[in-house]
Amino acid sequence: MKIIIENGRVIDPENRIDTIMDVFIAEGKIAALGAPPDGFQADRKINAKDMVVCPGLVDLSARLREPGLEYKATLESEMAAAVAGGVTSLACSPDTDPVLDEPGLVEMLKHRARNLNQAHVYPIGALTRGLKGEWLTEMAELRDAGCVAFGQSDMPLPNTRVMMQAMRYASTFGFSVWLRPQDVNLADGGVAHDGEVATRLGLPAIPVCSETVALSNIILMARETGAKVHLCRISSAEGVAMVGAARRQGLPITCDVAVNHTHLSEMDIGFFDSNCHLVPPLRGLGDRDALRSGLLHGTIDAICSDHAPVDEDAKLLPFAEAEAGATGLELLLPLTLKWAAEMKVPLIAALGRITSEPARILGVDAGHLSSGAPADLCIFDPDQYWIVEAGALKSQGKNTPFLGMELQGRVKYTVVAGNIVHEG
Repeated sequence: MKIIIENGRVIDPENRIDTIMDVFIAEGKIAALGAPPDGFQADRKINAKDMVVCPGLVDLSARLREPGLEYKATLESEMAAAVAGGVTSLACSPDTDPVLDEPGLVEMLKHRARNLNQAHVYPIGALTRGLKGEWLTEMAELRDAGCVAFGQSDMPLPNTRVMMQAMRYASTFGFSVWLRPQDVNLADGGVAHDGEVATRLGLPAIPVCSETVALSNIILMARETGAKVHLCRISSAEGVAMVGAARRQGLPITCDVAVNHTHLSEMDIGFFDSNCHLVPPLRGLGDRDALRSGLLHGTIDAICSDHAPVDEDAKLLPFAEAEAGATGLELLLPLTLKWAAEMKVPLIAALGRITSEPARILGVDAGHLSSGAPADLCIFDPDQYWIVEAGALKSQGKNTPFLGMELQGRVKYTVVAGNIVHEG
């Protein structure tokens, strides 16, 4: 299908474009910007007047729950949620059942995702067999099967010798290692930030040093091995400072933050709101403000949805027993726009945190609107307000701390590989 998107405000952070122009799509690619190619005849016209046309969003952390955890969500439901949120490329974590530690499982997931003809799925392979932290996986074979990086999801890697071996192996082959910094012993049994709220509510606490102790080990080993390391979902002010110091030393380290943590703190737990039971935990107001500033100044590269659909029964349990996680694919864009408005960040810079920057971290051809690039686009109305309601979410998981909140920015169209896969 040949498509023309007319009169939209085209914003492409990678190519520093922010202007009113037309976009022409043919054969699944961006055919031209501005003036039409010779002989171009559109099969479909989209009037994007008063809307923003940007690259499709790229999400660095989305749990699709397949294979094995279909009672929480299915690939169909979560891919529908992705395109409804303007997400055209996403990285899925390896903590499925069975774990993504065999090439056949990765190939099956990629095949299932391709057949749905919606968002592009980029699996993160398991760093260790079964995510048990004992033996390394066959990373080269997993890479050939389609994995773009290797990590432990939220499972611990307490054996520093195994971590060193993993980084050395990854460095040799140019693989990227994704780790969420948390010391398993310091965090053991904790469910909330070690602060005023956890003390008042009597909740088992997770101290900030559980993040910084783990960060110190990761940074030291990255310096020793030269491995490319991506730090997933930084949560504390001290963590941001340590990442900034490591990057000033020239270490090949990138990091992201969950969009929930750019707006919420431990105070939002209120009276045991299990929708605020997240991993990592919501920390203090000072930590939240440091995360917002880290994004503003570039210490934190990208914002992710940290999408983790949970079945309703698991969220109805008492806070300490409820399963951690929140749905986020459909909220990534409006919550990023909210952060940008509150921090007075230009729209082009804000969109870069959810398009070009995460694409660079993934190492995939996405997140830009260059001529000849894959035609993955998001068209949204930046001025439309809407209320987050469970029944309106495409995701099978309805759990989010933002239920009932009014947000600004609504996706109208999502285009993947030149096909219109969502019309709002």
